[in-house]
Amino acid sequence: MSKNIIITGTSRGIGFELVHLFANQGHNVLALSRNAQPVNNLHFENITSLAFDLCNIDDYQKVEQFIKDEWKQVDILINNAGAIINKPFADTTFEDFTKVYETNVFGVSELARVILPFIKSDGHVVTISSMGGIQGSMKFPGLAAYSSSKGAVITLTELLAEEYKETGPQFNVLALGAVQTEMLEEAFPGYKAPTTAKEMAAYIHNFALTGNKFYNGKVLQVSNSTP
Repeated sequence: MSKNIIITGTSRGIGFELVHLFANQGHNVLALSRNAQPVNNLHFENITSLAFDLCNIDDYQKVEQFIKDEWKQVDILINNAGAIINKPFADTTFEDFTKVYETNVFGVSELARVILPFIKSDGHVVTISSMGGIQGSMKFPGLAAYSSSKGAVITLTELLAEEYKETGPQFNVLALGAVQTEMLEEAFPGYKAPTTAKEMAAYIHNFALTGNKFYNGKVLQVSNSTP
């Protein structure tokens, strides 16, 4: 049976791959990214692309209106969009931290708040975090803003799972190791990750569809390497 699935950060990398994995299975996908063009280029009737900025509060109303008009309900939300800054802490600014947290933390909480009235009791909210957000994991200089924001969404997910445990939906986090994406290349030029965006998307796709039968309020470490 086809599901209604919302995915953020769909213009490239894992998000782009996820959109097409779900669409090819016949699911309805709302693809959200600041640049809607890459997904728009592929004409699937079951993909809707919206230009959407997690840092622009007005854009959330567009998503809410779309759900009311077109879908009425949502089955899965995948918080995949991410912002990364790699620079020494002493060189970072208040604005650097604000920018990263707006996308990686506030965007996750706001989108959940907007979608919760429409999501089914057996729905699944999956947030993509990072191994850098796991307490006690290996840490890398330059990622103070990014990795701390990824730790924040892990705790946020645990709290939401607790708050909605009687009514649903289920909330889980996947803390990814290094994946070969444009974002990784921008932050760590020349580093070669052992996992491709397509391979990781296939894992996330399956987890989003079935993981909430087995997990709620959990963080799963999806990494075959350090980082």
